[in-house]
Amino acid sequence: MRTIQVCVLTFGLLAVPGTASPQNRVPVQSPKPTMPAAVALSKASTIPTAAGESPRATKLPVRRVVLYKSGVGYFEHVGDVRDDQTVRIDFTSSQLNDVLQSLTVLDLGGGRISGVNYNSEAPLSQRLGTLRLPLAEQTDLSKFYGALRGAKLEVRSGTAAITGRLLSVEHKTRVSGGTTLEVDLITLVSDSGEVRSIEVTPAVSVRLADRDVNDEVGRYLSLLSSVRQEDLRRMTIATSGSGDRQLYVSYISEVPVWKTTYRIILPSNTSEQPLLQGWAIVDNTVGEDWNNVELSLVAGAPQSFIQRLSEPYYTRRPVVGLTEIAQLTPQTHESAMRGGLGAISGRVTDATGAVIPSAEVKLLDPSNNLVGSKLTDATGNYDFGDLPAANYRLQVSREGFQTAIVNGLAVGGGRALTQNLALSLGSTTSTVTVSATADTIDNAEVGSAGKRVGSGRELGSVMGTAPAFGGRKGVGAGSGGGMGSGVFSAGPASVPVAAQGQDLGDLFEYKLKDRVTIHKNESSLVPIVQTRVGVEKVSVWNPSSGTSRPLRALWLTNSSPLTLDGGSFSILEDEAFAGEGLTDPIKPGEKRLLSYAADLAVRVESGADADPERVTLVHIAHGTMVRTSESRQETNYRVRNDDTTPRTILIEHPLRAGWVISNDGPKPDETTSAVYRFRVAVEPKSTATLAIRESRPIENRFELTNLDDNQIKFFLQQRAINTAIEAEFRKIVERKNRVAALDEEIAKRDDEKQKIYDDQQRLRENLKALKGRPEERALTQRYTQQLAAQETRLETLERESADLQARRDQAQAELDRMLQSLTLDTSI
Repeated sequence: MRTIQVCVLTFGLLAVPGTASPQNRVPVQSPKPTMPAAVALSKASTIPTAAGESPRATKLPVRRVVLYKSGVGYFEHVGDVRDDQTVRIDFTSSQLNDVLQSLTVLDLGGGRISGVNYNSEAPLSQRLGTLRLPLAEQTDLSKFYGALRGAKLEVRSGTAAITGRLLSVEHKTRVSGGTTLEVDLITLVSDSGEVRSIEVTPAVSVRLADRDVNDEVGRYLSLLSSVRQEDLRRMTIATSGSGDRQLYVSYISEVPVWKTTYRIILPSNTSEQPLLQGWAIVDNTVGEDWNNVELSLVAGAPQSFIQRLSEPYYTRRPVVGLTEIAQLTPQTHESAMRGGLGAISGRVTDATGAVIPSAEVKLLDPSNNLVGSKLTDATGNYDFGDLPAANYRLQVSREGFQTAIVNGLAVGGGRALTQNLALSLGSTTSTVTVSATADTIDNAEVGSAGKRVGSGRELGSVMGTAPAFGGRKGVGAGSGGGMGSGVFSAGPASVPVAAQGQDLGDLFEYKLKDRVTIHKNESSLVPIVQTRVGVEKVSVWNPSSGTSRPLRALWLTNSSPLTLDGGSFSILEDEAFAGEGLTDPIKPGEKRLLSYAADLAVRVESGADADPERVTLVHIAHGTMVRTSESRQETNYRVRNDDTTPRTILIEHPLRAGWVISNDGPKPDETTSAVYRFRVAVEPKSTATLAIRESRPIENRFELTNLDDNQIKFFLQQRAINTAIEAEFRKIVERKNRVAALDEEIAKRDDEKQKIYDDQQRLRENLKALKGRPEERALTQRYTQQLAAQETRLETLERESADLQARRDQAQAELDRMLQSLTLDTSI
């Protein structure tokens, strides 16, 4: 098994002087599935810097570029090397951090990577610190003189000259002619020891007399000048091996976010499908030309960050910048969350056009699960309804005929697709497979020889604005063949695919079929989508828009197998610009509104009427009454069409929490998370109305044990109960009143017993007070008789209370049984 040597660059692998290179072997995941999975890490060695680069270093060209929406790009360089050869790749300083963090180098011919180097530059502040002069990046004359203290200077003022070493620089203020002046005063010490101070004025010149100081000032100025030089970093890769081999290099780099823009061309013949053309705007701001590269554009944002690995560090504390992700947030129309189920139907015939009954038609979802299976009827027809948005596969078989399979049937957005099939004679074990495209969705047929679905003229390899719309002359001839004459009059024509699309997990990739060339510091408009789509021209109005004029819009169904990335779009109608707008990403089979202009021919007005709350349902069970009432509201929309052509208006009615659309009114075509969308057809020069009725249920609970006559009277006044419920409530109140009467009798006897107890206590206290008094005997006899009579009455009261309590318990039990057994469900 062949072993491939790889050098994966991290900070520890840089061939920088004084830095040791690790020699451990690590497994590296290949950036391409076809690359070997196990590679070995070679020892890096120092090679000449860019300034002293080997004359054998050749440039390694870019061959593949993948751009992501998160602002990063994946780059691949592939080239030939021979023996011990050195290659180079140019970057900008802004790229270098990403490159050092992600660079992977593979020698695909059994050689090894002997070293990687690049021209490193320390920050200017650090490089200035290496000078013997203490000068900063920002300096002035006083600071400059201060840095020259001790240097030998020659100062001339007119014809006089003074030479000496600089002792000090002072900032002085003096008054001359009534004006305050600020001057710099320098003090020199001559070789003879004489000390002289001179004001530095415009008439005074100062020359550096020390050659070393003069050279140091020159180096300082050179460093300042280098900041404005071309921002270029050159990386050299040294390889070791024998013979001719291929070298593979990949890395990621910060790049401008690629943008998407679409053109929707509406044909003059309404029976034909519009053409959707998508373009990507790509900017090359890196240090290399992209010559004849494979370009892929990925709609997604994989996680990426920047570490400043290219800057030499002078502390032990690392610096990691915050993640920045650029996202487009256009003002767009929300997609549907409910509704919009699609359907597939068609007819199965033989090669002569005769219908084939009892043919087995199977529909499978993207996971190859069976959705449904049907037999064609006597006329050869079949249909599948209520299909959620997805890409389906259709399989048709019949004894004596070849099995036909159609892939990529995009369903969704409430669209009914027609897929007719013509079976060829043969064995059912023979299969004819085709892929459905946008132009095959309407009335497409599968030919007997398994040809492509659909027909019609093909467009040029690069779309232009050439003659179109039934052969009428367009704007120009276009490029790469342009758009053929009469392409829109040919019905649902097939169109060439500009890019191949495929899902990459949560991402979606557009891989351009043709290679592209984009030079550095240039931008390009490259085609990524070219397909027929289904659209319905409508006007959409929302009450929150603040105007009575709706927006002109296309209700577009993405009938292609591609995910349409979000971006701007322009509408061309009757060979003229009709408007533009923004869209969010649209999945295959998804239906989306794209508004592009104001509809000045239509006006919409709205008004709402609310009904008072009313009871609709009463449910009684287990002694509890649940009363359901509802608030009702009717919203009326009045639409006026002053145009000479009919209009379809989509009214976006607000979706409110707790409110539901009444079953006896119109139903929305689809529902988003915020609005219902109702369709209103308006004839020319006429007015149409839409009445939307909504209700909000309110539930109240009432315990029947609290029921009384006043409560029943209140329910009747509020029309919360009917006569049947009233009759049951009267029985409950009667039982409650019987229990209440017994409770009252029991309470009376309890009160009488309490009074007897209190009076007996008084008599006993009086008997105690009579001890030793003359009237003790007479009163004691009297009090004793009273106590005896009271005891007799207490016994009677006890018997009566016990009897009443038993009767009361029985009445309460009957009431409880009545409450538990009462069950009613009544609409009011």
